[in-house]
Amino acid sequence: MELKRKVVCTSTGCIEYAPDRYKQLGIDIIRIHVLFKGKEYLEGLDLDPDAFYKELETLEDPKNNLPRTAMPTEEEIKACFDRAYEEGCKEVIVIALSAYLGGTWNLIRLVSEQYKDKMTIHVIDSKIACFGEGMLAIKAAEMVQQGVPTETILKEIQWMIKHQEFIGVDARLDYLIYNGRLKGGKAFMGQMLNICPVVHFDEKGEIVALESVRTQKKALARACQILKEIIGDRAPEDYLLWHIYTGPSLLETLREIEPRFGIETNHEAVIMSPVSGAHNGPWLAGYGLAFLRRE
Repeated sequence: MELKRKVVCTSTGCIEYAPDRYKQLGIDIIRIHVLFKGKEYLEGLDLDPDAFYKELETLEDPKNNLPRTAMPTEEEIKACFDRAYEEGCKEVIVIALSAYLGGTWNLIRLVSEQYKDKMTIHVIDSKIACFGEGMLAIKAAEMVQQGVPTETILKEIQWMIKHQEFIGVDARLDYLIYNGRLKGGKAFMGQMLNICPVVHFDEKGEIVALESVRTQKKALARACQILKEIIGDRAPEDYLLWHIYTGPSLLETLREIEPRFGIETNHEAVIMSPVSGAHNGPWLAGYGLAFLRRE
């Protein structure tokens, strides 16, 4: 009898904003909370990302009305694991957003220890967020459906983590400053000089600036150059490439620029999760990249 297994992803993985074809994989979601304008939302359940970013673009006094985020509760994590156990699962693979972005990964790991007599639960630090995280969960779920041994799945996911990329451009620094990620003289000079950071996740899973470039278009062009250097001469069948964005305006500009660099996505665009976008604001666009092994 085949061992029954379940794949789980934190809501920042954007599974619910991705193409419908992934829904048949049965990936369960641990939802992170968004607190905004006096209300508390469960990401992916009762907060529409398009409407959320449109509201952020025109938000009055954003410095004092910032959206905040909160970890899932212990009870919510237990409910997820209880569902898996009641379905007869003996193993659970959890893909969690980068441990550098808060305590969610560690909380899930601690809660999982309470189930060690019932199930084997593997809690993986994706070292990324957005649909890059979701892509790891999708790959794991596809391999589960194919009957691939768990040990092989875990090795493949670790390989993908080492070969993933997120490159984005923050076209305005407002939310980075309001959230305290950019302070003092750097914040002042950045706004005065119209600086747009090109950001990515480093090998530890921390989102950092690769470069700071003046003007939106130049920053987007530099992001395209960096991405092209990373892809190199690889054939499109060796990777998946998609657009990541918050508000649509910068994405439109990126799509106008990228043909100059020979960049062509081969996967649908996926909007950034509100939990991630709450810290970056509604003016981000960029790419998610997942390299694939050849059969």
